Amino acid sequence: MCGIIGIIGKNPCSPLLLDGLKRLEYRGYDSAGIATLVNGHIGRRRAEGKLVNLAAVLDADPLSGTLGIGHTRWATHGVPNEINAHPHATDHVAVVHNGIIENYQELREELRGRGNQFATDTDTEVVAHLLSQALEQGLSPEDATQHVLSRLEGAFALAIIFTGHHDLMIGARLGSPLAVGYGEGEMFLGSDAMALAPLTQQISYLEEGDWVILCPDGADVRDAQGQKVERTITRTALSGALIGKAGYRHFMEKEIHEQPAVIGDTLHSHFNPTERSIALPEMSLDLSKVDRMTLVACGTAFYAGLVGKYWFERIARVPVETDIASEFRYREAPMPEKGLSVFVSQSGETADTLAALRFAKSQQQHILSIVNAPESSIARESDSVLQTLAGPEIGVASTKAFTTQLTVMACFALALARAKNKINAATEARLSTALTEVPALASELLNHDRLIKEIAHQVAEARDVLYLGRGGCYPIALEGALKLKEISYIHAEGYAAGEMKHGPIALIDENVPVIVLAPKDELFEKTVSNIEEVMARGGKVILISNKQGLDRLGAKAMAAIEMPDCDPFVAPLLYSIPIQLLAYHTAVHKGTDVDQPRNLAKSVTVE
Repeated sequence: MCGIIGIIGKNPCSPLLLDGLKRLEYRGYDSAGIATLVNGHIGRRRAEGKLVNLAAVLDADPLSGTLGIGHTRWATHGVPNEINAHPHATDHVAVVHNGIIENYQELREELRGRGNQFATDTDTEVVAHLLSQALEQGLSPEDATQHVLSRLEGAFALAIIFTGHHDLMIGARLGSPLAVGYGEGEMFLGSDAMALAPLTQQISYLEEGDWVILCPDGADVRDAQGQKVERTITRTALSGALIGKAGYRHFMEKEIHEQPAVIGDTLHSHFNPTERSIALPEMSLDLSKVDRMTLVACGTAFYAGLVGKYWFERIARVPVETDIASEFRYREAPMPEKGLSVFVSQSGETADTLAALRFAKSQQQHILSIVNAPESSIARESDSVLQTLAGPEIGVASTKAFTTQLTVMACFALALARAKNKINAATEARLSTALTEVPALASELLNHDRLIKEIAHQVAEARDVLYLGRGGCYPIALEGALKLKEISYIHAEGYAAGEMKHGPIALIDENVPVIVLAPKDELFEKTVSNIEEVMARGGKVILISNKQGLDRLGAKAMAAIEMPDCDPFVAPLLYSIPIQLLAYHTAVHKGTDVDQPRNLAKSVTVE
């Protein structure tokens, strides 16, 4: 995830901006930059690579000014180089951005039609041009910002400074976090409290759709409609070593709400928006020659692999053997000659997965890892790495790491299918476009939080819970049951919906909630039959479906959660979010330790 910091201060801000960026290094980045106002004009310094390179640039060519913004970038749109590094600027504004502007291509073409010239390959640059255009039409910085924000689609956090305005900075968030720091005659913006820790203890967090006008004396926060709102200011410890909860009650809740941003970051690191195609990192592997795949993982990562199996087999037509690492390593399975083995891990240090990887390597397999930690053991011992850009995940029960693993596997499935000529460019473009819609739809889903909290109060009274799903949502049913078990300690099981009558139906009575994931797809009518069987036996159905599905059966359910319409290809990604929220709110209601549930660890580094 990109990192943002902004300062309206009393002293030269360049050293403080650089220090703030160092505190955001944990997010991962490939370039960095800062911009300040110098005698009313924007000055910029940027560098590819690590912050030491930016520091060298500033040593050689210092940048004065007491107002400025800084950014660490992980390349999404455009290759990682100095040209694409933030901040992006015109004669009127400088902008830093975390997230994705989904409609940037349309905006870019519109601006080009009006004579605008673009210097970068990024989506962010359109924001700078749109703001400049509005300012040239006579709008104030505040009015220009509100106008431009109304035109942006996607998930983003923004910090903006304006030529000639030494006492003004504007921030905005939609799907990406942004914190406001309060000082004495100084104000600050940051992606999280870690970046601001040395500068202030007084922090508030913008809510979804908020934007904020900063001046040295305070903050004027507006909601998405431009109405003034108050956001709670909290006192935070001055410790850059700790990752804060960003105003959320638990890390797990925070990480659930970070998913629109991190899914987008992960997607766009593997996606060419101009071609509407997947662009994976270079591999020493000819994907066109992959005839069989072995996929190995543990826990939640294994369920992500099961979703991947559906995608790889259905879209790329490549058979996949999925296995739990602790079983695979001892089974000594025969491996296809020079085959592809894929290992999925959030930490990259999971002992069973690492051992399974080493066995596969001894069998002359090509090793591909999907990890969140590029310097981890699993990554270092792999021939190829596809990174998930989830950022640090503190909660033991994985949420954003899981959905970013799904995002990577969706991208890999499309790349594999194209390499093997199993789909054409038009199909790849359609499915890729469906993926680009996920961050915004995920943000929309998070607005169901209050309804899911109410449903969770009923689930919390149960002793046993069943989850049912078909197709790509069957592994999501497994994951939903795991989440509920992990943090609420309620016994829960996930099943393929068609398997219910082969045993689990014996458990159903009026005390057993049955959570059904049923997108309105080609399997929906089959799932409806299973739901009717549950209801006939007194089971309390919680139906998760889109409007068409709820219109068909929602009135008979104990509770219903409406999902947005989406391509069935991306349904597993989106249907993961309500089951995470349901588990979270159930655990909170029961009073369990959500972030550190009993007997569990974040990374299992022992057998």
